[in-house]
Amino acid sequence: MRCLAAMMSLTAVLAAAGWAQLTLRPVIRGRQYAVASMKPEATQVAERILRAGGNAFDAAVACQAVLDLVDAPNNGLGSDAVLLVWVARENRAYSINAEGTAPRLATIEWYRANHGGKLPVDEGLLAGTVPGVVDAWYLLLERWGTMTFAQTLAPAIELADEGFPLSNRLATAINNTKKLRKFPTSEKLYFPHGRQWRPGDIFRNPDLARTLRRLVEAEKQASGQGRAAALRAARDRFYKGDIAQEMARFSEQNGGLFRYEDFASYSAKIEEPVSIDYRGYKVYKNPSASQGPAELFALNILEGYDLKAMGHNSADYIHISAEAIKLAMADRDKYLGDQDRIVIPYEGLLSKEYARERRRLIEPARASLDYRPGEPERFVPGMQLLRRPADYVTGGPDEPEGDTSYLVIVDRERNVVSFTPSLHTAFGTGFVMGDLGFTFNCRGDYFSLVEGHANALEPGKRPRSTLQSTLVERGGRPVMAMGSPGGDDQCLRTMQTFLNIVEFGMNVQQAIEAARWTTRGFPSSVFPHRMVPGDLGLEQRIPEQIRKALEAKGHRVRITGPWTLGSNAAIVIDWARGVLEAGTDPRCDAWALAW
Repeated sequence: MRCLAAMMSLTAVLAAAGWAQLTLRPVIRGRQYAVASMKPEATQVAERILRAGGNAFDAAVACQAVLDLVDAPNNGLGSDAVLLVWVARENRAYSINAEGTAPRLATIEWYRANHGGKLPVDEGLLAGTVPGVVDAWYLLLERWGTMTFAQTLAPAIELADEGFPLSNRLATAINNTKKLRKFPTSEKLYFPHGRQWRPGDIFRNPDLARTLRRLVEAEKQASGQGRAAALRAARDRFYKGDIAQEMARFSEQNGGLFRYEDFASYSAKIEEPVSIDYRGYKVYKNPSASQGPAELFALNILEGYDLKAMGHNSADYIHISAEAIKLAMADRDKYLGDQDRIVIPYEGLLSKEYARERRRLIEPARASLDYRPGEPERFVPGMQLLRRPADYVTGGPDEPEGDTSYLVIVDRERNVVSFTPSLHTAFGTGFVMGDLGFTFNCRGDYFSLVEGHANALEPGKRPRSTLQSTLVERGGRPVMAMGSPGGDDQCLRTMQTFLNIVEFGMNVQQAIEAARWTTRGFPSSVFPHRMVPGDLGLEQRIPEQIRKALEAKGHRVRITGPWTLGSNAAIVIDWARGVLEAGTDPRCDAWALAW
């Protein structure tokens, strides 16, 4: 705490002295490529692939496979994921939806009959969805990559087999995650002979190494049929081969609802991203089964204010921003979900006219305590109103917020990958799948059990996830990519980073390190979708007079630690100078490299 206080004092002194451009970490600059991820080891591996002649898509697979190990609480082979990519040769953006699907046996009726009418939260196989990240790897390599599974998975296999020294955070996470001790297969992997871990201890996961080798073996056996067929064989061994059979068998033996058909029928999807124009910047988000578009709703509202004149992190700026987010997240709850199963009226939700209507609801001197979704269908010609029920509660204890991982890569051709993989909460379901060496994500606790809700549980449906990535274009070229773990707070973190750059002229590292705010004044993604009316969280670095001014507007202010609201990473492309600028968050272990 003394160190944190000293950092706060130093920041204040430097700012007063006109040295506000200094940061705790430097901006990492290069001309050829840049990489940033949540762990140094993963960033190094991505750079290794780029130096060996791979592109951003190859490097992303290698980077995330290593994150599976060194950032194991937050992502793994059982993860779901969303990605935004910019393909330089096509000069366009794509969204990859690798969100997991609910098992075919998972229905609202089943939970009413068998689980007390409640969804499991945070742990156990009933909380899981089908892993999507392996299919995301396949799509990256098959559509745009140049390397093989053998090349991109080699570093992860090496680390899993030979082991790696545990970081302080990872040793603590393993020791303190109680659900890992509830399941024999998890205890066997993470606590052999009752072991307690110390930072620097060597951790191995030979089971995961064997699972990854099986993908490589399938690829090698099919290599005579060409690269595309070989990649497909590796992917199919996971979803349709012996690995899928083992996952299904383990699920059935341990009370889960997954069966072989759930894996065999799964497919990640390449989709058209949604976007808005914000003061000349085209901001892209993932369109389906993601909360990402809610950030676009909020930016459309905020575009009507002179944020720069308000001043960064002034009481007025934080108030207006928080109120815009509450409105955007209310629309998130009512309208966003799996677009294969529901209608999402994007023409209305993303229109400037609808944003103008929503903006009129914000009172400059009064915080809203209400849940207020709008009616964007009225801005879509010929569309009838969508009658969708609400599903949230107020009061009571907080639910686990969960966390995630992130990586972003730009290569020499200016291909861009913004990749957000996740297990949702620490180690996902907590249930290691037999001898395969990994757990499933527990994203199933995001569903609603209210029929007719946009996010209502259905067999084979993707839950509306908190996962989201950001890609920004200007003048027909990509200029920024960014993301952050953080559950429901993800959109708030990337929005603040973006505005810090665009409105307040910060460089990428300043934008990440700046003091932050958050709110829980909207329904949580986690069952039972708790809302905390009027909530406003501020990092301790925000001055007391700002806090008091916000309280006077009716916000129920809580103070978090001085460096608590972020795990951000971002890359900015300076086309005029031919320079890439990467930044990472000192609030976590994120690390950047460039050349």
